[in-house]
Amino acid sequence: MRFFLPQISPQLRLGMRWPEGLRSLRRRNFRLFFFGQLISLIGSWMQTTAQQWLVYRLTGSELSLGVVTFASFLPVLLLSLGMGVLVDRFERRRLLVLTQSWFLLQAAVLALLTALGVVQYSHVLLLALFAGIGNALDMPARQSFYVDLVDRDEMLNAIALNSSVFNGARVIGPAIGGLVVAAMGEAPAFGLNAISFLAVIGALLMMRLPPFVPPPRTGSGLAELRQGLSYLVHDRRVLGLVSLVAAFSVFGFPYIVLLPVIAGEVLGTGAAGLGGLLAAQGVGALASALGLAFLGEGRSKGRMLLASRVLLPVAVLLLAVARTTPAALVAMALGGYALINQLAITNTMIQLIVPDALRGRVLSTYTWALGGFWPIGALLTGWMAEALGVTRTVLLVAGISAGIALAGWAAFPGVRRMD
Repeated sequence: MRFFLPQISPQLRLGMRWPEGLRSLRRRNFRLFFFGQLISLIGSWMQTTAQQWLVYRLTGSELSLGVVTFASFLPVLLLSLGMGVLVDRFERRRLLVLTQSWFLLQAAVLALLTALGVVQYSHVLLLALFAGIGNALDMPARQSFYVDLVDRDEMLNAIALNSSVFNGARVIGPAIGGLVVAAMGEAPAFGLNAISFLAVIGALLMMRLPPFVPPPRTGSGLAELRQGLSYLVHDRRVLGLVSLVAAFSVFGFPYIVLLPVIAGEVLGTGAAGLGGLLAAQGVGALASALGLAFLGEGRSKGRMLLASRVLLPVAVLLLAVARTTPAALVAMALGGYALINQLAITNTMIQLIVPDALRGRVLSTYTWALGGFWPIGALLTGWMAEALGVTRTVLLVAGISAGIALAGWAAFPGVRRMD
């Protein structure tokens, strides 16, 4: 599978020339993970763009966009806490190979149905649920996998660099996806995504990791889950971090489900314009991730987190009043910057606080708050857009997000004091 990964000079393989801001790439296993994900995530963002456009083309409904997002993350809400127990019990690399193969199958089926011209909205919903089951395991397994790839003092750098991969792909994938959909339809975008999963599967299989030693059982799966939840409740810092992610996932982050409507009706730019908005969000997010990788160490994580929470409603407000494509692109870039800054810092704080024995279970609460509550927010946002209109809904999201940021600052002082 080596042909999927970029050729790297021997000097770089030895870690001699990576600058300090890229120090996690000195680790061979993290390098494989980094480049494998880059290829796969470009395909995933192509599919996201194509699927949003396909749903809007089939239904013409803002609510339907929220329902698909709800379906894709509903399994995360229902299953991810239990999946955290599995992540603490089994080898994370094998779990990730399983989930990436699961996603490959989902994308291939969607590509086939679309290419044959028989795809229906109900098919998209069912396949979104299928992908969501994989996400329920993939999200806590992937977040817990960092500790197998880098040292603890490299954690922020690794998470930031991984966010740069995710958001670099967000810049490239939607732009390509929008062009592919405009030129050839949605099916080729789905097919290319299926092929792209081979890159990350190959990277995982090429890693050299120590033999996995199963941890001792401390009780039933339910008892172990309760242990993780008890830790969450009694550590006010972790509770504050997780609860704020849950609140933003319901009332703040899902505004992006309305982008097809904004591109199609407010800006009049169509599928290519949708790709441009998502790409602009990716540019801002990439800038955030690279900024954290190169400049994040030594700065107060609590203050950076507060700043990112305040910036998000500002960006959403700008999007609500934007009536030209350049203004909307600026708003999306600021929103992407705020979103990734918040999530990367939150993730790093939790990783540094939580003990290794509880890592999978505690991180599953973070992925549950992010991915599990997102479908509720997506459904709520879609419903509000149909009832109030897109502009009023986005304005309301901006106001609620500002309130959440202020409430988090007041209720969890331990978080804002973290270095």
